[in-house]
Order: sequence, then C-alpha cells, then structure tokens
Amino acid sequence: MTKAMGAAMRRIQAGSALSAFGLGFTVPYLYVYVAQVRDLGATTAGIVLAVFAMAALVVLPFSGRAIDRRGPLPVLLVAAVLASLGALGMGLSSSVPAAVASAALLGAGTAVMQPALATMIVWCSDPTTRTRSFAMQFFLQNLGLGVGGLIGGQLVDPSRPGSFLLLFSIEAAMFLVLGGIVMTVKMPGSPALQDTRPADARKGGIRALLGHKAMVQLCVLGFVLFFACYGQFESGLAAYGTEAAGIEPSTLGMALAANTAVIVIAQFVVLRFVERRRRSRVIAAVGLIWAMAWVIAGYAGLGNGSQAMATAAFISTYALFGLGEAMLSPTVAPLVADLAPESMVGQYNSAFALVKQLALAVGPAVGGPMGAALHGPYIVTFVLFSLGITYLALRLGRQLTPMQDQPSLATRTSRVVARHQPEKASVPA
Repeated sequence: MTKAMGAAMRRIQAGSALSAFGLGFTVPYLYVYVAQVRDLGATTAGIVLAVFAMAALVVLPFSGRAIDRRGPLPVLLVAAVLASLGALGMGLSSSVPAAVASAALLGAGTAVMQPALATMIVWCSDPTTRTRSFAMQFFLQNLGLGVGGLIGGQLVDPSRPGSFLLLFSIEAAMFLVLGGIVMTVKMPGSPALQDTRPADARKGGIRALLGHKAMVQLCVLGFVLFFACYGQFESGLAAYGTEAAGIEPSTLGMALAANTAVIVIAQFVVLRFVERRRRSRVIAAVGLIWAMAWVIAGYAGLGNGSQAMATAAFISTYALFGLGEAMLSPTVAPLVADLAPESMVGQYNSAFALVKQLALAVGPAVGGPMGAALHGPYIVTFVLFSLGITYLALRLGRQLTPMQDQPSLATRTSRVVARHQPEKASVPA
C-alpha cells in the first residue's frame, strides 16, 4: 500500500469510527425516547423502529448502482447529510409524523453509509491488505459505539427531553464530521487503484449478481449469520434470558459489554490467526463456536444450576458471539469485495448490506416470540442454524478460487517471485 493510499485509509477509518461514536449516543435509547420521553406510546415507538429498518430496505437496492456510477464519495456525502438531518429531526420531534419522517431519513442515511464506506476501503486497498483494513474498521466501529453508549448513558435523563436533544445533536454533528473528513480524502492515482475503479458501471446489474453462484451462496450464508446472531441480540436472546434464565435487565447491559470487550480485546489476536487460513474454514469455525454459545445459553435457561451460574453462562454466550464476530470481520466483508467485478463493487456491497438488513428485520420478528415463550425449541432452532453456518461455509469454499479463499497465498507468491532464484542449467544427456 502506498503512502497516499495509507493516508486515505486512515481518514476513512477515522470518519467511520466517529460516525459509530455518534450512533452509540442514541441507539440504546431510541425506543425509550419515543415511547416515554416524548410520550408517543409503545405503538409509535415500534412504528418508528420499523420505519428506521424499512427505509434501509428501500434505499439499499438503488445505492449500489449510484456508488458504481458516481463513486462512493458523493453518495457517502449525501447519506451523511440525510442521516444528520434525521438525527437532528428526531431530537426535535414531538409528534408522530415528525418522528416517523426523521426515522426514515436516519435509517436511509445510515444504511447507505455502509456500502459507500466499504467501497472506499476497497478502492484504497488490495487483496493482501483488505483483510486487515476491514478488521480495523470493525474494531474502531465497535469501540466508537461502546464509548458513545457509555458517555450517552451519563448524559441522558428521561425526565429532561433536552438531554435527548443533546444526544441527537451530537449524533448529527458526528455524521457531518464524517462528511467533512471524507471530503478531504484524496484517492491516490496509482495504477493499482485505477484498476479497482469502475470502468463501466452500466454493465452488470442484478442479473449479473444473481448469476454469480459464489456471491449468491455468500448472501445466503450472510443471511443465516446475521439472523442467528445480530438478529437475536436485542430481541429473542434478551427475551429468553429474562424469561427463561431469570436474568435481570441490568445484566443484559453487562452481557452486551462483554460482547464488545471480547471484540475489542481479541480482534487483532484473532486477525493473526485468520489471515493465514482459508476464509471458508474460518466462517465454518464461527458456526461451531456459535453453536456452543447457544448450548451454553440453553444451560442458562433450561439447566438446574444456581442463578449466579445462569448469569455467568448467559454473559459467556454473548462473549462467545463476540469471538465469532471478531473472526468474521476480517473474513466476510473482504470476501464480498474480492468476489465483485471491478464495475460492480458498490452493487455487491449494497446487496450484502441489504441481506444483512433483511436478517435484522426478520430475526427479531421470529426470535422474539420464540425466546419469550418457546424456550427449548428456541435454543434447538438456533443451534441448528449455527451448524447450518458451518455447512454453508464449507459448501461456499468449493465455489471460491484459492486466492479468494486464502488471500495470503498472494503474499507467498510475491515472496517467491522477489527471490528470483535462477533455474539450474540443464545437463545434456
């Protein structure tokens, strides 16, 4: 990676971390703010959260083509402005229409940021550095969310709506800071980078993507991954913990903190392990780890141990999920980029973001009622889903080229070429 590409990457990572920092201020409190602080009721709060998710589903199918045609930078700037307006509007909302409209802007803006930032990272990296670049983004985003949530928790006061306006204002400012930072990014003009830029964004489209067997399999795998993990964190697993395991609501915060702590602490230790191994095998290992996590969750809610043991088991479940997430961050996103044709990087990133959003929408709808009422079937279902991750990952591995499955092979090849050992002269018979 050249110095110019490295400088651009550092600015992109900094902007991404600061936007996550802003999100951390408000995400944990959005439901409480709408339902209780603004006194709009639980139904309205549910509608606002649904609109937030649905807005992402609406805009993502179009964002990829815009990224490939116009480049990720202008798309990211528009998304940052929309998200900033949505955040500020949410802080000022005192009626149902205002809250719903603000949620739509906020959801659309934050959703489009993901593929735009991912495409910028692709443009400023190559297959040998991409794994570490995406791992760094995931690490900084989790750190930003965690720190933002901690600071926001100290500032928020349900009896003072003005405290929430402060939180949403900080979030809006961070989105604008992201836009300001990326405006200073100068994409290097090296031939290596030019090769990754879209030569003709009009080629391809949804038919080309659906005709790419490896990408379709990766999208199916991605849906199962997000459905079985992220889609359960704040819905099914939380309901199961409180109903079946008798977990105190405050313990849910400890469990989420354990999840974030494992990601932050283990990310770069795990990275060294992941970089030299086949991506499909790493994802398959995550499925086994998460199956173990669900078995431990089953013990927490269905076992006969003490409440202290149940609490420890429940927190361990979230920690094991964090370990799996740390293994996925340098694996899945770079694989999406490596599968994408040069003219469709934005569309591939947007398609995968859409799959993630669908899983996050379906996951709570399925897992919430099961986790609250069908405790045994809930655990068995998600143990099977986790084992399904392992099966799908190994199946995907058969569709990948050696370089796509294990980018470190490129480094080994380049080292051999660099040595340039002369061939031995042949001895005539």
